[in-house]
Amino acid sequence: MNVPTDLRYASSHEWVRLEGEIATVGITDHAQEELTDVVFVELPAVGRSVDAGDPTAVVESVKAASDIYAPIAGEVLEVNLDVESDPSLVNSDPYGRGWIFKLHVKSAADVETLFTPEQYIAQIG
Repeated sequence: MNVPTDLRYASSHEWVRLEGEIATVGITDHAQEELTDVVFVELPAVGRSVDAGDPTAVVESVKAASDIYAPIAGEVLEVNLDVESDPSLVNSDPYGRGWIFKLHVKSAADVETLFTPEQYIAQIG
């Protein structure tokens, strides 16, 4: 299982890559494996304000539909239209081309409340 060391992780299996005040969000390799083949991604509206834990997007697989939660508070700045047209990117490249949305974060310090890679590995153990 792939758990990049430069990311932070939510207990609900989202990852966050913080660059300045912009957080890129996707689902973890573990989450995409559990879902199996992703067939549809419902993206959030750009400009929407979210709090940590808010259902923000939906990923549907052949197995189930799952909410994707905002791991930290912010405003949706950008969505990945590539995963809307090719949902399999969530499976094939969850930490790269399969990202789901970007947030302009309210407080970059919020990222520190998320799991480190080691803590996330222990959680999914």
